[in-house]
Amino acid sequence: MQGQSGNLFHINRIEDFRKYMQFPLLPHRKTVLDFIFLTQGTMRRNKGLNSYEFSAYTFFFLPAYQISTDTFMSEDIQGFYCHFDQDMLKTSLVQPDISKEFPFLQFNSHPLVQISAEAMEPVLNILNRLENEFKHKRTDKLDLVVLYLLTLFTELKRYVRPEETITENAALRISQLYKNALTQHIYAKQKVSDYADILNITPNHLNKCVKAATGQSAHDLLDEMLLLEAKVLLKQSDLNISEIAYKIGKEDQSSFGKFFKLKTGFTPKQYRVLD
Repeated sequence: MQGQSGNLFHINRIEDFRKYMQFPLLPHRKTVLDFIFLTQGTMRRNKGLNSYEFSAYTFFFLPAYQISTDTFMSEDIQGFYCHFDQDMLKTSLVQPDISKEFPFLQFNSHPLVQISAEAMEPVLNILNRLENEFKHKRTDKLDLVVLYLLTLFTELKRYVRPEETITENAALRISQLYKNALTQHIYAKQKVSDYADILNITPNHLNKCVKAATGQSAHDLLDEMLLLEAKVLLKQSDLNISEIAYKIGKEDQSSFGKFFKLKTGFTPKQYRVLD
């Protein structure tokens, strides 16, 4: 694909690129929404601080600006990778906020949608049509691509469970809400007490819930999110190390360097030049 439409829409077969990929991939953030659909094999992918393993008949949706880390992909993997600019979907056919229509597109939604064997034929038919549009570079006008995507999402909507977030256990539910808040507010709020205020609980209660659910402290998860952001900024921005230190709330380059090396074994400069 050439021109601006190449940034708006892309689709390919995962198996065509698997042999060129080495895992784990470094944490990264995209400005487009992407999804992966597996027809064979197994993959492990992180969305923010949550890790998910999935296999055939399953979609994984990743909203724009979420940090993702692909940690494993089996050698026998088959399926599709697709990304698109969500603004493409702003048509008269759907409401302006498309994520309300299709909850799996929301920033903090559960990313997995598993379909039935009966749904494979219509789903693959749509994906093959999208691939055909892409391969033949018929994407200068994206109207048909948009219709195919909306048809696909409408097909998938019936397989979305009412609410995938864990509610049966209070500690698990609060821990997930805390992780969600971290992904949204990490630059503005860098104290556990800030997040306790957001969740309307005491810092002590938040820490107890996180410890019970994850085995880590609330501060540990805060540090994990800061580290993810630092990794992405080092690899995907032109900010110097002092500027990155400031963004993640470290007093100076020296304290940031100590924090980063303790967590990764690399200095920020070493990590920045990793392939």
